[in-house]
Amino acid sequence: MPTSAPSIFSSFDVVHYEGPDTQNSLAYRWYDADRIVLGKPLQEHLRPAIAYWHSLALTGADPFGSATIDRPWMREQDAMTGARMKADAAFDLFRVLGVPFFTFHDRDITPEGADLNSGLKNLHEMADYLEEKMQGASVGVLWGTANTFAHPRFMAGAATNPDPEVFAFSATTVKHCMDVTKQLNGQNYVLWGGREGYDTLLNTSLRRELDQLGRFLNLVVEHKHKIGFRGAILMEPKPKEPTKHQYDFDVATVYAFLQHYGLEHEVKLNIEANHATLAGHSFEHEISMAATFGLLGSLDINRGDLLLGWDTDQFPNNLLDTTLAMYEVIRGGGLGTGGLNFDAKIRRQSIESEDLIHAHIGGIDLCARAFLNAAKLVEGKQLPEVVEQRYANWNEEYAQSMLRGNLSLEAIAADAEKKNLNPKPRSGRQEWIENLVTRSLF
Repeated sequence: MPTSAPSIFSSFDVVHYEGPDTQNSLAYRWYDADRIVLGKPLQEHLRPAIAYWHSLALTGADPFGSATIDRPWMREQDAMTGARMKADAAFDLFRVLGVPFFTFHDRDITPEGADLNSGLKNLHEMADYLEEKMQGASVGVLWGTANTFAHPRFMAGAATNPDPEVFAFSATTVKHCMDVTKQLNGQNYVLWGGREGYDTLLNTSLRRELDQLGRFLNLVVEHKHKIGFRGAILMEPKPKEPTKHQYDFDVATVYAFLQHYGLEHEVKLNIEANHATLAGHSFEHEISMAATFGLLGSLDINRGDLLLGWDTDQFPNNLLDTTLAMYEVIRGGGLGTGGLNFDAKIRRQSIESEDLIHAHIGGIDLCARAFLNAAKLVEGKQLPEVVEQRYANWNEEYAQSMLRGNLSLEAIAADAEKKNLNPKPRSGRQEWIENLVTRSLF
């Protein structure tokens, strides 16, 4: 087991559940991990995870200002020593918050390296270090992924790059990241196309790039089966940012892509709240769409600023929105091997280590309370019954015959004319339904 010097989180006690009435700001009010809800512990429904990149690698820099967050490992001159210091702090943070999972990119846990092979050597060395630390901790990997977007080599994409050497470099990187994720008993592996899109069609072969992305994803699936990785392969819809036209814009776009390349039964989706709003959708819409197509895999929990047009990745604080999202998770059958990854970052003015702890407590508590609200709506049966009643006539034999294809368009029209149909509008009861939901929040 690695030995560690005290980290910036070492002085904090473990955060415990103390109930809604506690005045302790470093306690959970709603996240009672062992509470049985809908037949299993709340922790097993939520499966919360800390994102290594925002929590441990964040500097606070933005397009208009330099770094504001300074951590000890960021000042270490030897990159691998700094990576181990960062890992020590990470596991201290996991201990304090009592979360069951974390997530990572390769570049979060290890430095780049001078070339491909030195970077891979760093990755596997740090994977061994993390594996040792996990032996003495009660935390696992929700998912791993590769950063194939930040380095200048990826400025024209990774899988979709016009240079086949970049494709090969990216494929090699993902192969090793998948191997590391399996080594660490990861539950899933995620691919998100940070640069898989285009800025202008004038220099783009659209079909060629889509075919490259389709082949890349098939390679990933083939490798999953070859190494016996039992987790799910997840693709993450990512609209607008950074490229103007992303190939993975939203759930519907990705579903069409997966169908076209024969991957709809091999790949599920990791859906992010902020990405949903950037695509012009609500979070619950994207969750429901994924569940409808059988693609619901995992969630990135955060929020965007509706007054800003980019991915602000703020910690969630809207109880109504999160309740609606959790309701769709329950209706969709749950997250399986997925979970709630807090892909969220503290603000650049929040520079103390305690700020990061408060942020996660608030986010986890919000999701716990939202899930309890959603479970109450499901158990109350009023909402499901309203939907069932609204579509009840479709259960009749004639209606089912129309859906099964037993009747032609001509036959349907002839019957409607014979009956001289004159349907009367019926209320959708939206206000009553919305009141039912909002009253569950209090």
